[in-house]
Amino acid sequence: MKIERLFSAALLLMVCGLLYLAWGYTAPIAYDPLGPRPYPILILSLLGLCCLFLLVRPRGEPIVLGYTPAIVKKIALCIACMVAYAFLFEVLGFPLSTALMAFCIGKLFGGRTLHCLISGVVMGVLLFILFDTLLDVPLPLLGIFG
Repeated sequence: MKIERLFSAALLLMVCGLLYLAWGYTAPIAYDPLGPRPYPILILSLLGLCCLFLLVRPRGEPIVLGYTPAIVKKIALCIACMVAYAFLFEVLGFPLSTALMAFCIGKLFGGRTLHCLISGVVMGVLLFILFDTLLDVPLPLLGIFG
């Protein structure tokens, strides 16, 4: 059995469990006639259909992704940056943690240090202004520094 079939079977089981949880999801306040349930059900259903296709597709040419050790290393570092961002989000505040994450991801994609630094700072500040003022999403500004 190929690795993509094993992965798609495990993911399909996880999707079924999440669909079961999403089916009973209701919001305490009815702000929308449909409620919040259709979006996760739609996304999970599409993911489940794709997993089912990968699981039962006929044997043919193997899927060659062309992963080299360097690409796998960059993917692992990218995932580590995103996990660190999730943990540092409240500790350092949104602008600083977003700037650090954007800098690290920019360096992973081969950007110059100064360009990554400038774009990370600009992205952190502008996204904070966008979310905080225009979209009214409360975000931590300074974290432990405030």
